[in-house]
Amino acid sequence: MSELVSLSRAGEIGVISINNPPVNALSPGVPEGIAAAIAEVAADASLKGAVMIGSGQTFIAGADIKEFGKITSGQRKEGINFLDVIKSIEDCPKPTVAAIHGTAFGGGLEVAMGFHYRVAVASAQVGQPEVKLGIIPGAAGTQRLPRLAGVAKAVQMCADGNPVSAKEALAVGIIDRIVDGDLLEGALAFLREKIAAGEQPPKTRERNEKLGDEAANAPIFEAARAQAKKARGLMAPQAAIEAVEAATKLSFDKGVARERELFNQCLHSDQSKAMIHVFFGEREVAKIPGIGRDVQQIEIKKAAIIGAGTMGGGIAMNYANAGIPVIIKETTQEALDRGLAIIRKNYQNSVNKGRFPQEVMDKRMALITPQLSYDGFEEADIITEAVFEGMALKKEVFAELDKIAKPGAILASNTSTLNIDEIASATSRPEFVIGHHYFSPANVMRLLEIVRGQVTSKEVIATSMALAKRLKKVGVLVGNCYGFVGNRMLHQYGREAQFLVEEGAKPQEVDGALYKFGMAMGPLAVGDLAGLDVGWRIRKEFKHLEKAGVRHPLIADLLCEMGRYGQKTGAGWYKYDENRKATPDPEVEKLIEDVAAEAQINRRTITEEEIIERTQYALINEGAKILEEGIALRAVDIDIVYINGYGYPAWRGGPMWYGDTVGLKKVYDRVCQFYEEHGELWTPATLLKELAEAGKTFAEYDKAK
Repeated sequence: MSELVSLSRAGEIGVISINNPPVNALSPGVPEGIAAAIAEVAADASLKGAVMIGSGQTFIAGADIKEFGKITSGQRKEGINFLDVIKSIEDCPKPTVAAIHGTAFGGGLEVAMGFHYRVAVASAQVGQPEVKLGIIPGAAGTQRLPRLAGVAKAVQMCADGNPVSAKEALAVGIIDRIVDGDLLEGALAFLREKIAAGEQPPKTRERNEKLGDEAANAPIFEAARAQAKKARGLMAPQAAIEAVEAATKLSFDKGVARERELFNQCLHSDQSKAMIHVFFGEREVAKIPGIGRDVQQIEIKKAAIIGAGTMGGGIAMNYANAGIPVIIKETTQEALDRGLAIIRKNYQNSVNKGRFPQEVMDKRMALITPQLSYDGFEEADIITEAVFEGMALKKEVFAELDKIAKPGAILASNTSTLNIDEIASATSRPEFVIGHHYFSPANVMRLLEIVRGQVTSKEVIATSMALAKRLKKVGVLVGNCYGFVGNRMLHQYGREAQFLVEEGAKPQEVDGALYKFGMAMGPLAVGDLAGLDVGWRIRKEFKHLEKAGVRHPLIADLLCEMGRYGQKTGAGWYKYDENRKATPDPEVEKLIEDVAAEAQINRRTITEEEIIERTQYALINEGAKILEEGIALRAVDIDIVYINGYGYPAWRGGPMWYGDTVGLKKVYDRVCQFYEEHGELWTPATLLKELAEAGKTFAEYDKAK
């Protein structure tokens, strides 16, 4: 045993406790300790069985993910064989019970399935979420789970990675009892019943009654594969399905061997490395140099929002969902009613889909106070402005807030591009002004880009980061510049997409190549979804910053002048029917050809490869400039922004990680070629040049900081 695992006695029953905070991960020492404890129980004639329980907040939340990185990087060989540890539990001659609270995920569930019985508290969850890291269960999870839960449930759990509740786990056979009251006492009572009954402890690997036959299983696997195709580009869901299928067609040992083969293919893939990078990246972005736990946070008890439009309404829902009372103000009753109707409709959709009951909706709606005045704003701990993207209007709003807000209240702007310091200059308290850039729809998208001004206080930054977590967002701190991190890079990405169209690619070819690459949508389709007039308004705001003689896209503004704003007007880059289904529009294609001819742009055939390189390398090059300037703290911060705010495929790791995967020397050389061909918009970033010439990566740059 190890200090991470202890064995005590409860009369004639051994109690094995896992003590590896915070989540009892299967770090080195834990599996060895479990195996040693089971061996001691088996050898001790005075013990009739054993219960294993996790100390602290959970059972076993899974494997230690850091160990996967060590294996793939060659830092260490695989350690103790988890399969042997689980088999030793299963082969124990005395009955054993896994007592589950919190979560039994991944390796935690695999270990639990090696026990003869499983009990859980009602709030517990179990699952095989490995696909969310680009891998599959690797310790016979795909072989034991169908033997307990049946083939259909096992395929679903292993391929989508979503957890199931204790109630559902009981219904399908993963656990044997839900314990009311004290978990350990309930587990001991359950085991004593089994001992008294004299039952032969069942070995999960020998339970074949739920495996079905090939004819019954065929439609299950066919449907699962069709569903997994929706996770475009991902190899792990398909591998998980194949592994579960092996459980139904091969002996247990041969099925385990096949699972291991598929697990290793996934573990050593670029996809898994990227997704593990994202997993740790979401934790890394929360760490802000110079802002430790000693920085006092502002308590957020009440919130207020100006603007009940798409963004304001979504932001209000975030606060209500977190149990924070929120006032939402509009200038007209019509706008206020329209905004509240959308909020109510969003909540009603969730109720109709069974996501939560009507009483939860009623409680959340009751937390939202709609009004036309500033009444109550003086009590708010945070006020968020969500008005149109125009500097004059935003400064006017902040000047009003400065007179109304109580001392110490945070004044946040939902601006997506504008200068936070200029907005703050309209107040007498710039240290309390910060950007909270939500992404549309704000009640759904996980990213919150938190924009610090020159004098934004540490307390306001720390509170904003904590608030993001409370609102179930991923908060990423960024510096103040035009477009911050996300939209500044998006400008380069969108620019190249439009240039490619002007140079000969059709809109659907550009969007199609990037959709195939893994983006949630192509950039032109995204423009139509968001509304082309939004970008048009911003471009007009910043027209004075355009450099003479530098090429800029020509088509989007012309579409707006024609009243083609995208889906909301039935036409943008594409035509849309009543169901908002897009079709290519010959009128747009003719417009592009005419504009290109007038601008003397030589049109040619554009390959998919060029579309990917031009758009992705534009992102990477701009990202490198952002890092040079300190606008982003780390390359991984940029990756997390793009994955959570812009639909970038997690299995590619984000644009900066993707650059590392391609090789920065290759990226840099191609950027230099584009610079020669297209001019100063492609000026190579100094940091990109330095890393490429040194044979280094953005990941190494992060580690060196």
